[in-house]
Amino acid sequence: MEDYITSQHRYYTFNYYLQKKYNHKVFKVALNGNFSCPNRDGTISKNGCIFCSPSGSGDFAGNKNDSLETQFKMVKDIIELKWPNSYYIVYFQANTNTYKPLNELKELFEKAINLDPKIKAISIATRPDCLDDEKIEYLSELNKKIPVMIELGLQTSNDKTALLINRGYKTELIKDICFKLNKANIETIIHIINGLPFETKDDMYNTLNFVNSLNIQGIKIHSLFVLKNTELARMYNNHEFDMQSFEDYIEVTSNQIAMLKKDIVVHRISGDPPKELFIAPTWSLKKFVVMNEIDKYMKKHNLYQGSLYN
Repeated sequence: MEDYITSQHRYYTFNYYLQKKYNHKVFKVALNGNFSCPNRDGTISKNGCIFCSPSGSGDFAGNKNDSLETQFKMVKDIIELKWPNSYYIVYFQANTNTYKPLNELKELFEKAINLDPKIKAISIATRPDCLDDEKIEYLSELNKKIPVMIELGLQTSNDKTALLINRGYKTELIKDICFKLNKANIETIIHIINGLPFETKDDMYNTLNFVNSLNIQGIKIHSLFVLKNTELARMYNNHEFDMQSFEDYIEVTSNQIAMLKKDIVVHRISGDPPKELFIAPTWSLKKFVVMNEIDKYMKKHNLYQGSLYN
């Protein structure tokens, strides 16, 4: 049995990974670098992905009008009241965080990693179509100064669903980018969403099998959120699709974890929807209930990460 398997969790949690790597409490601090997205500014589309909030899925990032110093300090001051000896990962979360000219990226990322000596890594959420060879080469150089994590929103391996959600790129592209990031020795995390409109359980399991083929280091699994002012909200209000049930999410996610390669770190198995924009499903607001039920399901069915990996 893998050493990360505990009585509570039967998978390789991000907390375990950080504790083993740094022997410290480590927090991700979401920063807003005032990025746009080619799927919003008209380069690909003006509408964005149908589920994406107006903030570009950066609802918990800082205020784009504040300096990086101000954004970081606001979070650090709160954390250090309870955990004064913490380490940090700066996390560029909102929109597409490599969607600027390379010289601007260099200035921004260099500033971010030097905000505080206790910053130990940088995590950058982006799209595979916004990572050209020149940017990957720079990220490889940055990775020699401080560990770099690149987070890519796959959501689904089904191109039919990708078209429906207006993802804006073919699934095949992510293979190419993950290969290049792996060659550059850059840690890569893939995001997937369970419960996308009209997807079957087999679709979701196929997405997990695709993730296993990518030679990545981490995964984030989210349930689908319906947020105000999105195309998904219009579809939901018009009863155009059925939301995934709580029971199905627990079953599918538990089985996906069991199908996952043992060495892939599970960063998340539930998301944090912004309550002021939230519409459905109500069960997803109970993050710790979701996590606990996955633990219980896996124990009941004698599942652990990798036990169903082929």
